[in-house]
Amino acid sequence: MASTEIMTVNMGPQHPSTHGVLRLVVELDGEVIQKITPHIGYLHRGVEKLSEHRTYHQTLPLTDRLDYLAPMSNNLGYVLAVEKLLGIEVPERAQTIRVIMAELTRLKSHLVWIACHALDIGAMTVFIYAFREREKVMAIYEKISGARMTSNYFRIGGLSSEVYDGFERDVKEVVDTFPGHFDTYEGLLTKNTIWVQRTVGNGVISAEDAIDYGITGPALRGSGVDWDLRRDNPYSGYEKYNFQVPVGKNCDTYDRYKVRLVEMREAVKIIKQALDSLKPGPILADAPQVCYPPKDDVYNTIEGLIHHFKIASEGFPVPEGEVYQSVENPKGELGYYLVSDGGNKPYRMRIRPPSFVNLGAIEKMAKGAMIADLVAVIGTLDIVLGEIDR
Repeated sequence: MASTEIMTVNMGPQHPSTHGVLRLVVELDGEVIQKITPHIGYLHRGVEKLSEHRTYHQTLPLTDRLDYLAPMSNNLGYVLAVEKLLGIEVPERAQTIRVIMAELTRLKSHLVWIACHALDIGAMTVFIYAFREREKVMAIYEKISGARMTSNYFRIGGLSSEVYDGFERDVKEVVDTFPGHFDTYEGLLTKNTIWVQRTVGNGVISAEDAIDYGITGPALRGSGVDWDLRRDNPYSGYEKYNFQVPVGKNCDTYDRYKVRLVEMREAVKIIKQALDSLKPGPILADAPQVCYPPKDDVYNTIEGLIHHFKIASEGFPVPEGEVYQSVENPKGELGYYLVSDGGNKPYRMRIRPPSFVNLGAIEKMAKGAMIADLVAVIGTLDIVLGEIDR
């Protein structure tokens, strides 16, 4: 009579599909997964503790290092939380530009997801195409903020500066050309025999289990749960935009792939509506104790320079209290819990990162599958270790 023995293997942190610094201890019966234990913490960034020793403005650049594929989405959640503590209202133009940049961020994040997910499963052409399209968004990022990856453009109370000349033209090019690129991805993958065999029925997690595990974002909607913070708990004026929230039916890797594809198309629709509604106006709230002076010649006057550096270095007092603010990050619900003791630094900051929470369900999704299918499960979660090891 044949006997079996459980074998324990390490998948990662060097494995290319584990995204850099994720180690999975996998227990196998032959090639069948019996148990998975994620080991994290190789980055040890300490962002939450670092924020206690920095002013509210100085903490902002720490947030775009969390999910470095979606920096402005991270910035947006943080500035909204501080603005809620302060009770200040951001001008309409600034809110509209924030929405445009947040949806461009969703596009560039999902493009990296589909590129790497496809490459993990063996489809190299999509990888090359998606990174080609991503460069269009990266160019806008660089022009508007000066950085391609850890971009920092949003500010507490509004934006760091007015958009550059040609911004609307560049964004319109994205809106006009990207739907055709999405058609190309679908033509390469959606009915591809290998893609279907590797994704259909793989990584199944029911709606009930997804909710119990706290999964959010496309991974949750792929399980048929119709929930999107932009629509159901709107911020930055998202209630003004008309867009569809896609949901899956079969709760598998293939459905999550389809959901993200539709989300990219819907992001383009939101950007188009935001461009059409973009009107002239101020980009900073009327709160001089918080915002840099909203004048074009601020850097050309001694008074303006002094005020600028004083706010940046010394900060500003924030009323005592505590808030929680969440946004629909490309990976799911990104939340900031901020506590103020009345000083110029956060007394406590706690981040609710979607990648960290979603990763907790990996054993539920992969148990009983083949070891080769684990690569597809990791890809369908679209995790970034920067926010897991925050």
